[in-house]
Amino acid sequence: MDQFDLLVVGSGPAGRRGAIQAAKLGKKVLVIEQGKRVGGVSVHTGTIPSKTLRETALNLSGWRERGFYGRAYRVKQEISAEDLRRRLLITLDHEVEVLEHQFARNRVQHIRGKASFIDPQTMQVVKDDGEVIHVTGTSILLAVGTKPFRPDYMPFDNKTVLDSDELLEIETLPRSMVVIGAGVIGIEYATIFSALDTQVTLIDPKSTMLDFIDKEIVEDFIYQLRDRNMKLLLGQKAEKVVRQDGKVELTLDNGRRIVTDMVLFAAGRMGATDTLNLAAAGLEADNRGRLSVNPETFATKVPHIFAAGDVVGFPSLASTSMEQGRIAARVAVGAIAKEPPKYFPYGIYAVPEISTCGLSEEEVKERHIPYECGIARFRETSRGHIMGLDTGLLKMIFSLKTRRLLGVHIVGEGATELVHIGQAVLNLKGTVEYFVENTFNYPTLAEAYKIAGLDAWNRMGDIKSEL
Repeated sequence: MDQFDLLVVGSGPAGRRGAIQAAKLGKKVLVIEQGKRVGGVSVHTGTIPSKTLRETALNLSGWRERGFYGRAYRVKQEISAEDLRRRLLITLDHEVEVLEHQFARNRVQHIRGKASFIDPQTMQVVKDDGEVIHVTGTSILLAVGTKPFRPDYMPFDNKTVLDSDELLEIETLPRSMVVIGAGVIGIEYATIFSALDTQVTLIDPKSTMLDFIDKEIVEDFIYQLRDRNMKLLLGQKAEKVVRQDGKVELTLDNGRRIVTDMVLFAAGRMGATDTLNLAAAGLEADNRGRLSVNPETFATKVPHIFAAGDVVGFPSLASTSMEQGRIAARVAVGAIAKEPPKYFPYGIYAVPEISTCGLSEEEVKERHIPYECGIARFRETSRGHIMGLDTGLLKMIFSLKTRRLLGVHIVGEGATELVHIGQAVLNLKGTVEYFVENTFNYPTLAEAYKIAGLDAWNRMGDIKSEL
């Protein structure tokens, strides 16, 4: 039986960052990954594949140039599923190669197999060839991620009714698609296929979407989706889904019937904890397979067992999962772990992108903070004209009392890149004067910060900071 300072189950963002952090501190680390290659859901079915699919779709469809050449413009007239898959495989090979090199140079050991607890410090690993080994860890980090929620009533067939993992393996692009679930994953794939000129209908039982995003940004986003003829059936539920003659028929709770080529079910994910035999370690997951942890140390109720990444729930971002894994690993091996900065960016890689950092206007109101907003539209920038943009919005919220930036919210091209300027100012406690007094490269979309800053500054008048 091999003894390690840290056992890491899963090699996604949380697992790999935690493993490498512990190894850099001179600890003996083993990563156990049940997939065919390292990288976890993030590399193989989640973050990297969906963003690669998005970029490929926008490039081949000519989406970014349609502001100049019209909606009929396409770089490649006939786009196939194989066109999308070709670029995806190249990207995934590169990601795996980089990760394997990181493990090698940091002397992180890793094996393939399914891990489960025998007792709180011992795990059994069943390899592909049937060999069973046992390993023990002074500490254990569970970074197993999630898998799609697949209810029994949904007639999945990996062809016309699919989950988000199966979508990456489709053989032909559908002419029409229904997406069930208006969460982040559903919205990303719905808008990507819409950009490929698939007729998309988005269904969700809730009457709203993306409730954690600033309402004004969501309203602008919804307007853009409807403007390109996406159907949004919010507040409606698919009660019956039937496959017939190569099509899928859905019956909604209001009696409406929809016939489509393909259904993507993207209404939630489950923590991939069902095979871990958690009971043997003194742990239990909630009804969605997630683990409860201390939000500062990521320790479970069993002190030497930690969990990080999507398996602990919101925000379920690759970026935050990496940081959770790093903090958990430091605590696990007895190193000091500094608390991360208060504000982190949230990115939704839809078409158009959405990114946000800090407080929304609704949260500011709930806290009874006197505030003012500044707005800039991308079409107001020279760079926006050069790029042919007629949509895109940047919004900043400032405190009237301190003049400090409270939140930045963006919808439009490059939102997930632009947000980092606002993130830096937020965490450094900057004020509206930063945006008014500083020079931004011209022409850039980042100029929108100056436009929005001036908009807010003009509205705030001569109210002086109390800092």
